[in-house]
Amino acid sequence: MMAMSCKDGKGVMDNGKYVRYTPEQVEALERLYHECPKPSSLRRQQLIRECPILSNIEPKQIKVWFQNRRCREKQRKEASRLQAVNRKLTAMNKLLMEENDRLQKQVSHLVYENGYFRQQTQKSGVASKDTSCESVVTSGQHHLTPQHPPRDASPAGLLSIAEETLAEFLSKATGTAVEWVQMPGMKPGPDSIGIVAISHGCTGVAARACGLVGLEPTRVAEILKDRPSWYRDCRAVDVLNVLPTANSGTIELLYMQLYAPTTLAPARDFWLLRYTSVMEDGSLVVCERSLNNTQNGPSMPTVQNFVRAEMLPSGYLIRPCEGGGSIIHIVDHMDLEPWSVPEVLRPLYESSTVIAQKTTMAALRQLRQIAQEVSQPNVSNWGRRPAALRALSQRLNRGFNEALNGFTDEGWSMIGNDGIDDVTVLVNSSPDKLMALNLTFANGFPAVSNTVLCAKASMLLQNVPPAVLLRFLREHRSEWADNNIDAYLAAAAKISPCSLPGARIGGFGNQVILPLAHTIEHEELLEVIKLEGVVSCPEDAMMPRDMFLLQLCSGMDENAIGTCAELIFAPIDASFADDAPLLPSGFRIIPLDSVKEASSPNRTLDLASALEVGPSANRSSSDNSGSGNNMRSVMTIAFQFAFESHLQDNVASMARQYVRSIISSVQRVALALSPHLGSQAGLRSPLGNPEAHTLARWICQSYRCFLGVELLKSSGDGSDAVLKSLWHHSDAIMCCSLKALPVFTFANQAGLDMLETTLVALQDITLEKILDDHGRKTLCSEFPQILQQGFACLQGGICLSSMGRPVSYERAVAWKVLNEEENAHCICFMFMNWSFV
Repeated sequence: MMAMSCKDGKGVMDNGKYVRYTPEQVEALERLYHECPKPSSLRRQQLIRECPILSNIEPKQIKVWFQNRRCREKQRKEASRLQAVNRKLTAMNKLLMEENDRLQKQVSHLVYENGYFRQQTQKSGVASKDTSCESVVTSGQHHLTPQHPPRDASPAGLLSIAEETLAEFLSKATGTAVEWVQMPGMKPGPDSIGIVAISHGCTGVAARACGLVGLEPTRVAEILKDRPSWYRDCRAVDVLNVLPTANSGTIELLYMQLYAPTTLAPARDFWLLRYTSVMEDGSLVVCERSLNNTQNGPSMPTVQNFVRAEMLPSGYLIRPCEGGGSIIHIVDHMDLEPWSVPEVLRPLYESSTVIAQKTTMAALRQLRQIAQEVSQPNVSNWGRRPAALRALSQRLNRGFNEALNGFTDEGWSMIGNDGIDDVTVLVNSSPDKLMALNLTFANGFPAVSNTVLCAKASMLLQNVPPAVLLRFLREHRSEWADNNIDAYLAAAAKISPCSLPGARIGGFGNQVILPLAHTIEHEELLEVIKLEGVVSCPEDAMMPRDMFLLQLCSGMDENAIGTCAELIFAPIDASFADDAPLLPSGFRIIPLDSVKEASSPNRTLDLASALEVGPSANRSSSDNSGSGNNMRSVMTIAFQFAFESHLQDNVASMARQYVRSIISSVQRVALALSPHLGSQAGLRSPLGNPEAHTLARWICQSYRCFLGVELLKSSGDGSDAVLKSLWHHSDAIMCCSLKALPVFTFANQAGLDMLETTLVALQDITLEKILDDHGRKTLCSEFPQILQQGFACLQGGICLSSMGRPVSYERAVAWKVLNEEENAHCICFMFMNWSFV
């Protein structure tokens, strides 16, 4: 047998002697290797014939050389990967050591302050109460800031402000100027997004992050300066003036506008100074602050419909990392003027966690995503590159924000209501808006629409996590898109080519979700929705067509704190071009975690009623401050419609009714999803349902009857204990009906987790949908045995969750569930040791 070696340029013969290849032979073999790294036996013989220089080498030797060459290539790639991992760990270790030093300084500073205040307290006693001190230590309350004299905005004055901003920013990024605490829910580690912290006890709201990115510092700075490309709330950043500095830096004067997240608060804008410079150690710094009180230089007057907010010294410290990439420190510190919004919404403007999620972490995710695309420039589904898909998701989000805000400079104007103020309607007939749409019908005829209408509303939700509600809206479109709107659509179709997003005439047979990509790591999911059998107009009633929607989902993680959930979609045609016109509509659900208000008998409230309360809207009760009943969120809905301008009154009336029907559907769904016991575990728990107690007893009795053993080890006495033990059983237990097309009727907590659904949505999932071909064949063969013998043991396999994710299980048991009259009630399945693949 021939031995093998990984030494370059040597083959091994049967007699054990090495044969050295000449440089010319090695060069020829290398060239052939790059053409075909794993040639077949016939190909190797052909190589010898085609290359005279290899004629004296036996085919066996050629085979061994290629084996060794592949071995060396594999070792080289592994060594390169390990070196990259080592560089990353070295940089992370350096970052953690710096963070540890900063924390030690912060601890020392706090110990000193604690001792100082203790001494002051002992000296002054209880009688000394200085209101100025109270204003300093009070966090999150609006108070009048002292009026400083105007700052000089001449070139020399701006340079002084820039240097001051740089020093203050660095003291926050690497010093102890702000007391930072770890972001709730963040777990630092090699695979985490970075080290994220939020401020405690400082003016305004602030967040800080540091991490590693695989991009050079100049590229990082370029991406971060382009704020609208990654900060979804950013409408525009205009550079109004640029001043070079003596140290090769630049001072820029910026005007920035942010979208309002809901219909109930005005948008924000900033008048900023941005200073870019290179430090002595080669680090690149980009820092910013507001210029709200200046003289002798440029200024920005207040703009209608915007509230002027303040950015305190913030920015980015970008240091080159040994071996490539960058170490980045980010600080975002703002005063968003929470006094200007209704009391119920102030948590959105007083939460450092919200700033961290929407701004600081968004910047890190964008950098990591682009770095991954640079290293792995692969084509995703539907032949799209990741950057193209990310651009589509940005267009969807931006179009939704534009409709929700309805700025007059974009051509939006409000039309009168119908006597009820719950739905706001705006129209836009500006040429720019219509040219961007370039609408066409599914039948190929050009659209004659010359106006776009937006109907929008906000509502307060109670006791429903945004992620749970969003998943339901995504998975069960017919629950909210089919709300007696057929009549409105049919009437509009007879007189106008009006297109209602998410709606239908005559119904659709099925909804098919076609995933495209996660556009920002795993935070956003871009997908195409195929609505099968849509009747787009009465003339097509005999020939239903398929309708396609481009859809963006975000905020589906229940464990993420401070994250808003969004479902934004727009109709597209089957060609799905990169520059396809988009008219986005959808939902945005923002948690109001810090609001603590007594529970209301109405689980879903109209936000207008809450706004009428005024300052008392923030009342809290110590009796229920820790219960799940205080979970509140605000949902904003915005839907856009294209139509002919002379039909404005008809379409406006139809749009109002349509949005109201959606609100009614969301209220109904929220009631179904909200807990009945005031606990987080009750969000999907049936423990308060008498029917569930009876079913749990039948399930356990039938299992004992057919299999001869107890299903539950120890359930205690009473039906409550049985259901509770079944609900918390470690294996996935679920029941399905005895129908031609079995659907699920019950599942315990593990079963809902396995199917990635809720009890309400469970009843729309068929047994056939979760099984693969092998599982369906196995079940068909075993089903007669289950009905005859009463049970069957199934081998392990793969099934699918409602989200389309594969789930493996080691084995399963199916048994017939009998009722009190010993008639078959349903079939119960138990999947053991399951896990997502």
